[in-house]
Amino acid sequence: MAFDGLFTAAMVEELQQIKDGRISKIHQPNAQEVVLLVRAGKNNFKLLISTHSSYSRVQLTDETITNPAEPPMFCMVLRKHLEGGMIESIDQSGNDRIIAFDIRAKNEIGDDIHRRLIVEVMGRHSNLLLIDPERNMIIDSIKHLPPSVNSYRTVLPGQPYVPAPPQEKIDPFELEEHDLLAFLPEWENAKQVVSQLSGFSPIHGMELLHRLRDVTEANAFAIYKDFLSSFKGGTHTPTIAEVGNKTIFSATTLTYADKVIATFESLGELLDKVYFARAERERVKSQAADLERWLDNEIAKLKLKMEKLSKEQKAAEKLDTFQLYGELLTANIYAINKGDKEAVVDNYYEEGKTVTIPLDPRKTPIENAQRYYSRYTKAKNALIMIADQLTKAKEDIEYFEMIKQQVMQASPEDIDEIREELAESGLMRARRGKKKQKPKKPSPEAYVSSSGIPISVGKNNKQNDYLTFKIAARDHVWLHTKDIPGSHVVIHDANPDEQTIEEAAILSAYFSKARGSSSVPVDFTEIRHVKKPNGAKPGFVIYFEQKTLFVTPDEDVVRKLRK
Repeated sequence: MAFDGLFTAAMVEELQQIKDGRISKIHQPNAQEVVLLVRAGKNNFKLLISTHSSYSRVQLTDETITNPAEPPMFCMVLRKHLEGGMIESIDQSGNDRIIAFDIRAKNEIGDDIHRRLIVEVMGRHSNLLLIDPERNMIIDSIKHLPPSVNSYRTVLPGQPYVPAPPQEKIDPFELEEHDLLAFLPEWENAKQVVSQLSGFSPIHGMELLHRLRDVTEANAFAIYKDFLSSFKGGTHTPTIAEVGNKTIFSATTLTYADKVIATFESLGELLDKVYFARAERERVKSQAADLERWLDNEIAKLKLKMEKLSKEQKAAEKLDTFQLYGELLTANIYAINKGDKEAVVDNYYEEGKTVTIPLDPRKTPIENAQRYYSRYTKAKNALIMIADQLTKAKEDIEYFEMIKQQVMQASPEDIDEIREELAESGLMRARRGKKKQKPKKPSPEAYVSSSGIPISVGKNNKQNDYLTFKIAARDHVWLHTKDIPGSHVVIHDANPDEQTIEEAAILSAYFSKARGSSSVPVDFTEIRHVKKPNGAKPGFVIYFEQKTLFVTPDEDVVRKLRK
């Protein structure tokens, strides 16, 4: 990855399109992210600021991020000071990964106030601070750092703002030609470039050396300036590439890469591709960690139960032996005496063979025979019960694994519906302390095919049932991965074209357990041929008169079709 100082310079240039824009709304989806909705030049923009330790970034995004029912305190502070404000300037601090937004807003009595929103994109040290620039005072920050945590500077409300320590390096945009020519003989690897020029990551250090390889001194500075202009002052070429087994990205073409995977129209689109799915998974993981643990425990308990039942089943399968012993004892009752510990009798089922039957010496021959008949009846009944329990345990494991797959691919808003389903089924206790709200109608995810036909995807069992049996018409086309846990997908059209069916099948394969596979079988049929058996678990259906096609899940197609 390469969200370094050079990439930050490119991002600041891209963000200039929201300069002079008005901040209409502010949201804080979680503890690490803030979203500002900005109206600029008759267009609406969504500015995402993330201080996540692994996915820290600033970008314009088109993705939808779910907001909590009640905004966090930091969000309320930002709303108080910034909502309705105009973004007057967007600047980078030196060549560091620090971006400052200067904003002119109004206070409670309508007077103009100036605020500065500072984003520090520094991995686990990332932060977002709201500053009063006139007093150089911190109003609040998304992460608080007391003196015990950071001795260099204190980041707490009411404290003076102390900038992050500057890099003691040369600004690459101010490097003169003679300085570059002096450095060139010393630069043997990317590490040396990074140690001397600010804002360079190893990825861009390697790219610079690759471009300067085997060039004359007369051409070196022109190539160097051209490389820098691809981040600042020139044209960006947002690129995802592959080097070895690693995927990397940049605002410029990476000529040293083994393979270019994709190029994009904007840096925001690039970062959505790189980060959004992983960041979304991280949001879900933090929200559903206890649910995933509970599912894992339930699946482990059921598997252990099946092992024990299988052992009991093997023991109970001796029922034929018990029946045989009872019959042979009854047939030879005259030859057995009370007190005998065993009886050796002819087995009339196998000519010429005898059977040794253990006896209870305290019982009469008739009582011993009855004991074996009783054990036969008990084992027979046990086999029926064990078979039923094994079937139920297997169905429960399949159900929980389906729920786990849904959790793995859920968006944050889907998790509550999954919890609700488990609570309604009596499988899991409802969460304490949560206020009871009016039940909401499930909202399947909406997509549109290349032909303009709407497609819906159920992301959990509540959505699946609601989509298939409430929303879809009888002649609409229904899709599901063949014999693989996954989502119900509906094409809202009676006669969709082949491309629409294929795209819907890709959605079905993508939102299934086979997301990472290729050539996934997907069944499709009309809704009229999909039925829910009586007493079936949520999301479970049977269907017939289906056709099957094979597709490979493709995230790019899914993103393209998302409404």
